[in-house]
Amino acid sequence: MKTRNLSAAAALLGGLTILSGCATVTRGTEDVLEIVTEPAGAEVQTSNGFSCGSTPCAIRMPRRSEFVVTITRPGCRPAQVNVTHRTADAGAAGIAGNVLVGGVIGLGVDAATGASQELVPNPVEIELDC
Repeated sequence: MKTRNLSAAAALLGGLTILSGCATVTRGTEDVLEIVTEPAGAEVQTSNGFSCGSTPCAIRMPRRSEFVVTITRPGCRPAQVNVTHRTADAGAAGIAGNVLVGGVIGLGVDAATGASQELVPNPVEIELDC
């Protein structure tokens, strides 16, 4: 009987450990930043090393990023947009799940990975001055 209780406790502990980083598990550590320009066809560079050749486009990057998006197109003035991060509604739900389950470790995991965050603004929408 004691072996069965020990096995059940081990299974429960294992399940709680797996779920301890709720936002990390459900949302992942990356977000997709969408960039839309008017007119389309602009080149995008970010200060953290990402790029795309022609808008509209999407770039996958860490949720906890802070960077500047530089948008250029021949015949148009270059534009820059600051992008930062904030706690997302879904990320807040993951944090609440960690608290309810008692997952202090999960809170640390979600904070360290940035899984509870989202990029803002997203999408980046800009009308170029051409």
